[in-house]
Amino acid sequence: MAAAAAAEELAGRRGRGPEPGPGPGSPAAGRAGVEGSPGGGRRVFSPAGEFREFSRRQLRDMERLFRQYDAGKDGFIDLMELKLMMEKLGAPQTHLGLKNMIKEVDEDLDSKLSFREFLLIFRKAAAGELQEDSGLHALARLSEIDVSTEGVKGAKSFFEAKVQAIHDASRFEEEIKAEQEEKKKQAEELKQRKAAFKELQSTFKQ
Repeated sequence: MAAAAAAEELAGRRGRGPEPGPGPGSPAAGRAGVEGSPGGGRRVFSPAGEFREFSRRQLRDMERLFRQYDAGKDGFIDLMELKLMMEKLGAPQTHLGLKNMIKEVDEDLDSKLSFREFLLIFRKAAAGELQEDSGLHALARLSEIDVSTEGVKGAKSFFEAKVQAIHDASRFEEEIKAEQEEKKKQAEELKQRKAAFKELQSTFKQ
């Protein structure tokens, strides 16, 4: 009897097939995407290629700052991690203020900061696109890692240098045009003097 029951149970298990694995919504199924696997949809980018206004050393220091506050080590700074960061920088924000900080640079609308979005804060600060009383402006200003402050100044100098270069190029072109006009005027005057001299010579010959 026991042998028959065991045989029936074994046959039933074979009929049912394998036990189901983790479903699409389970933590195990989603872990690969969180870790940034090819199927996770995370954007791959080159900081040095996209943020050329910053030096490699500045980008490395910015990355260290980012990792310092990425407590979950998932490649993002979420709202609670940003809250801790602003408190440690001496500029605590309200819950709404923190949400607005993230929203201003949250290009993929996932309500957290990727490293690329973190770098956008400093780019915007350098370009003067952040309000002085905003949380992001405080973050860029109060970050005490060398690059965070120097990076903003360096980026500002970079943009100022570009504007100056455009201005200088325009002024240079204007100077060239003025010189060409002056030479043209001098050539015309010389031509007129020669013509007058020839006319005067012909008068004396008569």
